[in-house]
Amino acid sequence: MDYKTRLKIERWKQGPYITYIILAITGFMYVIQEILGGSTNQFVLVRLGAKVNEFIVLGDWFRLITPMFLHIGLTHILFNALIIYFLGIQLESIFGHWRFFLLYFLSGIVGNATSFAFNPSISAGASTAIFGLFGSTLVLVKLFPGQPQIKAMAKNFTLLIILNLVFGIFSSGIDMAGHIGGLIGGYLAAFALSTPIAWRTDKKQQLMYGALLLVVLIILIVLGYNNLISLVNLFS
Repeated sequence: MDYKTRLKIERWKQGPYITYIILAITGFMYVIQEILGGSTNQFVLVRLGAKVNEFIVLGDWFRLITPMFLHIGLTHILFNALIIYFLGIQLESIFGHWRFFLLYFLSGIVGNATSFAFNPSISAGASTAIFGLFGSTLVLVKLFPGQPQIKAMAKNFTLLIILNLVFGIFSSGIDMAGHIGGLIGGYLAAFALSTPIAWRTDKKQQLMYGALLLVVLIILIVLGYNNLISLVNLFS
């Protein structure tokens, strides 16, 4: 392998390639949605893995993950893609590639599990994971108290979190449960994944937050399952 090729590979490794991969998969799935009948077509959404509580209870547990890569309309995907790009490249450089990967997915799973527990409607979108990324910025202030850039970033995203939550309260069709769940998931996951020695965490604290994240996820899944079964029994 020549020098130029090795240099390109090293640059790729140092760059935010997890962010790029997430965006590529998200964009690819949007194209598939459009080919199959449109991103706003409910049958297409269900077919490709949108969150449907009844199907999750029947065994489609993958629907706690797949909604992160589906979007409803062009505006929806463009807005989310911009946030993933600009926030992703910052957080991936801080957390590292694989911790960022886990942060994104764990946030999205907890967000979708919260939606499963409290929102009976079909839902899709990367917002569950995005709110998890928002939540992680709040943790970074505690992990890096002497860093003015991180403090400024957290302040900006705190305002964005508040605005999004307020907007969601007064807007129909917004999965508020998923957003709040993702926020909580990202907050807990950021602590659980904060392993570098330079960070202000220790193994016990890391394990505690990891265990808490798992407990929250299990409780949400049990709640969602019991709520749907109770509803079915009520009308049977």
